[in-house]
Amino acid sequence: MKKTYLIISMLVLTIAAAAQTLNVNVGNVTYLFPASQIGDMTYNDGTTVTIMGKTFNISDISSMKVDDTEVKDNAVSVAYNGASAAITVAGNVAQYLTVSQNGAHVSIEQGSDLAEEITYTLSGTSSDGEFYMAGSYKATVELDGVTLTNVTPIYSGAAVHIQNSKRIKVKPLTGTTSTLTDATGGSQKGCLYIKGHAEFAQKGTLNIVGNVKHGIKAGEYISLKNATLNVSSAVGDGISCNEYFLMESGTINISGTGDDGIQCDLDGTASTGETTDHEDEDSGNMYILGGTIKITTTAAAAKGLKANGDINISDGELTVSCSGTATWDSDDQEVKGSTCMSADGNMVISGGTIVLTNTGAGGKGIKNDGTLAISDNANLSVTTTGQIAYCSSSSNTTIRTTTSSSTTERLSDELKTSPKGIKSDGAMTISGGTTIVSSSYHEAIESKSTLEISGGYVYAYSRDDAINSSGNMTISGGYVMANSSGNDGIDANGNMYITGGNVFAVATSQPEVGLDANTESGYKLYISGGNVVAIGGFESGASITNGTAKSASYSKGSWYGLYNGSTLAFAFKVPSNSSMGSTMAVYTANTPALKSGVTGSGTSFWNGYGYESCSGGSSVSLSSYSGGNGGPGGGGGFGPGGRW
Repeated sequence: MKKTYLIISMLVLTIAAAAQTLNVNVGNVTYLFPASQIGDMTYNDGTTVTIMGKTFNISDISSMKVDDTEVKDNAVSVAYNGASAAITVAGNVAQYLTVSQNGAHVSIEQGSDLAEEITYTLSGTSSDGEFYMAGSYKATVELDGVTLTNVTPIYSGAAVHIQNSKRIKVKPLTGTTSTLTDATGGSQKGCLYIKGHAEFAQKGTLNIVGNVKHGIKAGEYISLKNATLNVSSAVGDGISCNEYFLMESGTINISGTGDDGIQCDLDGTASTGETTDHEDEDSGNMYILGGTIKITTTAAAAKGLKANGDINISDGELTVSCSGTATWDSDDQEVKGSTCMSADGNMVISGGTIVLTNTGAGGKGIKNDGTLAISDNANLSVTTTGQIAYCSSSSNTTIRTTTSSSTTERLSDELKTSPKGIKSDGAMTISGGTTIVSSSYHEAIESKSTLEISGGYVYAYSRDDAINSSGNMTISGGYVMANSSGNDGIDANGNMYITGGNVFAVATSQPEVGLDANTESGYKLYISGGNVVAIGGFESGASITNGTAKSASYSKGSWYGLYNGSTLAFAFKVPSNSSMGSTMAVYTANTPALKSGVTGSGTSFWNGYGYESCSGGSSVSLSSYSGGNGGPGGGGGFGPGGRW
């Protein structure tokens, strides 16, 4: 009887209208064969039937029917419903797929001869289910409001596991919210794991809970456009990938991680560097071109953004907060603190609004091993307030903290780490944008090589040197305020050249100075242009040309205007640090003039200390500059007349 029914059904289908569809049901899997595509069907020995290349055991078929169901080629849908899932497979790809199911745990194996991309659509809800797919071809996974929690891993501990080493598009469908949670007892690399490269798109929302390792893990690159990714917790990184990370738009929110927020590593052993259109790129680079990122990390020595290569930010809004303590790295044999943005290569920040806050011991805002360039429309704010972290010897891995650098001055750098706002091991250049950096204990801005400032607005505050370079430093443009309450304002361990720009440097009392070059090693301070105010004075033996330097007394907390002849260069407010000297050195191209008590109106800048325009004031008596040291400042600011 079953054989007769099957033959009749097939005959009916062969003469049916093209719009009709043969439904072949095997358990919870329905294969949809459009009548217009079926052609000949083969019925073999009463045991099997072959339809569009897909061979079924007749004993496995639970039912067959013909209806008007619309079939979309290259499509597979999985609708979860509690402890089960209904799976629908388009007939044109049925022969290439092997579907396995255990309750709501679904596995789909693609045959090696599959030559078309399939779109898998996941929907519904299961409190104990998963989706596993393996093959060797590209695929698209649509998340249509699916809520999937894996409790009892059967095929994988991940909620969604894609084993294909190809491009996988992940689309949280527009207007929907999907949530994935992986199993606590699995060995998966991520709650959402993709062995190949993952391209996130569409304007939906995806929530992730990673109970074993990473929240989202891709074996190759990750790109993001439009979608919202929320990782609320992960034992490892929030998002982890290899090759490169590219964000064009969309939103990322990451918190509750046991390691880094977003990490990108090399896939191989050598970097290709950035390639045209990122074709075959394996660089470990991060590219942030737009969108919104908010990352909060609390783990020891965790990084908000961590790139094995470069970090390049040209637009978007990025907020990173780190609070994890320092830890001893037994591999590198050194103390390491947390960092908001860390790159093993270079870092370029040419746009966007970036707010970095680190309260962890030894924590840093930015650290990169290569060069750092800040330019164009970058709007960067960095605050670090953690204490110095150290251990007494390499065999003692207990981390201690202190507010005093003298406690650790006899220790090697490997046994301590200091909180710093920005630290670049390579050359640093600032040519535009706004950079505001505050570090409680050590340098706010530090280059272990050379430092060049040619434009933009720079404000640096620290108890140590506000701005420091291990090599030569050049300031040729922009507005620069360096405010130290415990050391030099601006300190170059090589030569310092000021050829232009507007500089307000504040140092603590003698022997520290506002502008310090390493004269002990034969280097020198050269001032040949720009407009300069230095509380604490200039380094002794400075070369001053193409202008005039003068000295003046000052009052804490008072506003002053520096004039280049009769033209207002900029206005500034003297800070009110507890330890301040008596000398303020000024320099302009023409004979400098100084007025106290200037008033201003307009948009405030430098924490309310600068103004768009200034007027009034009383003349301050200037004397010939003798090259002596003066005193410091703290917490002040400045602004150019007529420009803020």
